[in-house]
Amino acid sequence: MRVGLEDLQAVIVVAQAGGFREAARSISSSPSRLSDAVRRAESRLGVRLFHRTTRSVVPTDAGRALLERLTPAMTEVASALDAVNVFRDRPAGTLRLHVPVSASRLVLPHLVPGFLMQYPDIQLDIVADSNVVNIFEAGCDAGIRYEECLEQDMIAVPIGPRVQRFAVAAAPAYLRRYGRPGHPHELLDHRCLLGKYSTGRLPEWEFEKDGEVIRVRPSGPLTVSIGAAVDLAVDAAVQGVGIIQLFEQWLTPYLQDGSLEPVLEPWWLSFSGPFLYYPDRRLVPAPLRAFIEHVREQNRASGGVRS
Repeated sequence: MRVGLEDLQAVIVVAQAGGFREAARSISSSPSRLSDAVRRAESRLGVRLFHRTTRSVVPTDAGRALLERLTPAMTEVASALDAVNVFRDRPAGTLRLHVPVSASRLVLPHLVPGFLMQYPDIQLDIVADSNVVNIFEAGCDAGIRYEECLEQDMIAVPIGPRVQRFAVAAAPAYLRRYGRPGHPHELLDHRCLLGKYSTGRLPEWEFEKDGEVIRVRPSGPLTVSIGAAVDLAVDAAVQGVGIIQLFEQWLTPYLQDGSLEPVLEPWWLSFSGPFLYYPDRRLVPAPLRAFIEHVREQNRASGGVRS
């Protein structure tokens, strides 16, 4: 009843992803290859590990019993193999990070090129998704989140700008046609470009001035998925379709070249920057350990704060 480690790893990945296609995408493999691996494991073990339908792949009772013991065991195997990295001249392996789209655009470009040049034997796999997920279920080693979304049992390292703002802006043509709002509540009478999470939730626009906090829920002609389709909303704002609220750093090039003008700037909300987070475990994989040190070096080089 010998089962190969790769086949057992395939069982874990498919269970975590909830399907062959999703699992294949998470490890850059193919659904057929993973299906063959799971089938081999079931054949060797003599039991069915998953209930398969056209819509889902769910562990059987036998599968759940196996995964309960197998998952931590395979984690220990991976940690044991990774321990060999300390004897190498340079760390090697794959580092998989789950990050919001904003971080992939505004934070990582300042870190990734230097990191990969410093550690040429490390392969970096970035999953850019603005929805909050369990990094274990996503098959990731670490992630980037803002403080309000951090889980308490995670280790957090500051990464990127320590203070950020949400900017509000509109094209000159829009402001000439519809006027310039002078107070956040006046946005309710304007055409605003909105973002929506995959859950369907539309976040409120939040403002702060002299200790007064105001939240409004504007409406408008365009709603886009937060993260993946934000550039479409930016393009629409530049064309004069409506008012947009977004990370100031994201909009800075458009504000500098005059494509957009700041709106309600005294009310722009400031908030703390993001964190690199990872589980508190005995042995941190060498690629992640190298990335953490690279982030800390960049923090020291910038004096701990970058805006």
